[in-house]
Amino acid sequence: MKKAFVFLIIVLVSCAKNTQVHPPVGGILSEKDLQVSKNRAKNLNLMERNQIQDWINQQDEKFFATGLNYWINIDNLEQRDKKKDGDWVSYQYDLYDFNQEKLYNEPIKIIDAQLGKFEELKAIDDAVRSLKQGEEAILLVPSVLAFGTYGDDEKIPNDMPLIIKLKIL
Repeated sequence: MKKAFVFLIIVLVSCAKNTQVHPPVGGILSEKDLQVSKNRAKNLNLMERNQIQDWINQQDEKFFATGLNYWINIDNLEQRDKKKDGDWVSYQYDLYDFNQEKLYNEPIKIIDAQLGKFEELKAIDDAVRSLKQGEEAILLVPSVLAFGTYGDDEKIPNDMPLIIKLKIL
């Protein structure tokens, strides 16, 4: 409970500042603007990594950090052979917030997609390349690898880390 309270305080304090992160449309970024943006991204990444690590510490299941900066519940995933661009895959996934509330009622299904020929969240693309048919995984994904600063314009707001339950079909 203390961690949640501290997290809430940090979020409120960071929201209280009225610093401009993005310049006006058509504007040019100054060095100061670039530094503000860089610091915001760094602080957001640190806060999300701490949030995810706190969540992991409360779970019975183990999660393992990947080189791409997301966590997965499969050990040594990065040591496996990877599918290559051009390989065909089918998979589905559900999106959850870190309160474990499902964000969409139906899973997102991708059927017979050719790797390297479609846009997908970077963490999903990375995991799909290493998972085998029928295998399931849980990914803990910082917002920068999910829907980032803009969200998805539907149910996912800006800067929201996600839990992704992925299954290879």
